[in-house]
Amino acid sequence: MDTARVVRRWPGFGGALLGTLFACASLTPSLLPRTWLYQGVMGAVTGLLGYAVGASVGALYRAWFPYRLPERWRRTAWQVMIGACSALSLVALWYSYDWQRDLRSLMGMDTRITWFPPLILAVAVVLFTAGLLLSRLVRLGGRKLINWLDRFVPFYVGHAVGVLLVAFLVAVFANDVLFSAFVARVSDVSSVANQGTSPGVRRPASTLLSGGPGSLVAWEALGREGRNFIGTAATPGELAAFSGRPAAQPIRVYVGLDAGPTPQAQAALAVRELERAGAFERPVLAVLGTTGTGWVDPHIPDALEYMYNGRSALVALQYSYLPSWVSFLVDRTKAATAGRALVEAVRARWAALPAADRPKLLLAGESLGSYALENAFHDLGDLAAETDGAVFVGPPNANPIWHRVTVEREPGSPVWRPVYEAGRTVRFAQTPGDLARPPGPWARPRVVYLQNASDPVVWWTPALILRRPAWLEGERGPGVNPQMNWFPLVTFWQVLVDMTAALSVPPGHGHRYNANIVDAWAAVAAPDGWDGADTVRLRSLLSAS
Repeated sequence: MDTARVVRRWPGFGGALLGTLFACASLTPSLLPRTWLYQGVMGAVTGLLGYAVGASVGALYRAWFPYRLPERWRRTAWQVMIGACSALSLVALWYSYDWQRDLRSLMGMDTRITWFPPLILAVAVVLFTAGLLLSRLVRLGGRKLINWLDRFVPFYVGHAVGVLLVAFLVAVFANDVLFSAFVARVSDVSSVANQGTSPGVRRPASTLLSGGPGSLVAWEALGREGRNFIGTAATPGELAAFSGRPAAQPIRVYVGLDAGPTPQAQAALAVRELERAGAFERPVLAVLGTTGTGWVDPHIPDALEYMYNGRSALVALQYSYLPSWVSFLVDRTKAATAGRALVEAVRARWAALPAADRPKLLLAGESLGSYALENAFHDLGDLAAETDGAVFVGPPNANPIWHRVTVEREPGSPVWRPVYEAGRTVRFAQTPGDLARPPGPWARPRVVYLQNASDPVVWWTPALILRRPAWLEGERGPGVNPQMNWFPLVTFWQVLVDMTAALSVPPGHGHRYNANIVDAWAAVAAPDGWDGADTVRLRSLLSAS
């Protein structure tokens, strides 16, 4: 009897209605284009979220208001609901093709796409049915547990204990079994990948690069991304070909995760490596934040090294080898700790130098790397007082300084291009021209945030579940579809899925910043004699590479 009532029964009215509405809402455009298969999966998960909300509301209604409509009225309501939801689903599927093409057109992408509405519907229905069946099996187990408890304790006690116990078991299974097993598996795979070396990357022959002759850090201890960072440094010949003058060998220091037992030990080793290479004698020293795998966007170091013709020093350390989005979930504290340790260690050594002999001390990081570095400072004023400038690229919504500056922006400035204190210290840009706004003095040190209006890394936050975001109010940012709307729960899930495709769009959209980093560095720390023509030439060079 319980099996038929719980598992095999027809979906509830409220669950079916909201499940369909949520699934249709998932077909509307979000920040980035998606494939038909992604859309099918998204429709299923979003439909399940809607079904859960509708079923919960229906259960509460029946508990508080026991009155039920006559059978004839209920049958009519079902017929109307099924007809309306079927029509809405067909209309949404029909328009979804145009919505995706419009979004791709906004981003300059090919609008000739493969889009299979029948397969989208089939994938969504199959996955939705599987998810609903699984949830009902859990509910059946809970029902049997409650019936057993009712034999020994009062009715209300048995129900309360049963519900809490089932919720606890589901939470433990989801977190400690499914999620932990997933993270462990990703960690195992990432650990193996961390030991590898990318094709064409070789141990350096220069003593000014970590892992090279005389280095305090073994080549094997750098990790895969550390070896990429070191092994792809520009050569003096490449730099001289751009500048037309003799160039120096850039200094790059990297400390891998296996090179020290703690972030503090890694940071201390990084400072000793900087001293060995003579980094504090260079005109500019940049502390770079890394993403979860230890990756550094190559445009960040390359742009600075070309600007200074190799007379630069860069330092970074690895705190994890997990993919960035997994690190954001489980290693965010490690990122903050590592960023703080490296900044404090480097700055302490830098501050011990005579003021006239110090290099410019700069910061730069992309995504989780910017989060790591921001956590070394209390606020924007502290950051400006302790450094000579910073470039933060695609900052996550959790960045503390970014969040405060954005919230406290001047009235009338959009959240996707905020103005803070008339732009005297910090400015936000998607295109090079944005750095000139607002007009007026821009004192040094300067801080630049590069953020695309369509970057889901910047805009995803749990607050999307229940609150319409400011970036969907008023004028939309460049590349954001004017037809995009906010739906409770749905937009949260859409933007979360968008993050998986954030690098699959042209530069200037999503999480791709590329040569715009050149303009950011030129605004923050251009060397003497550098002009706009040099910036254009370097943009062209790095774009081509």
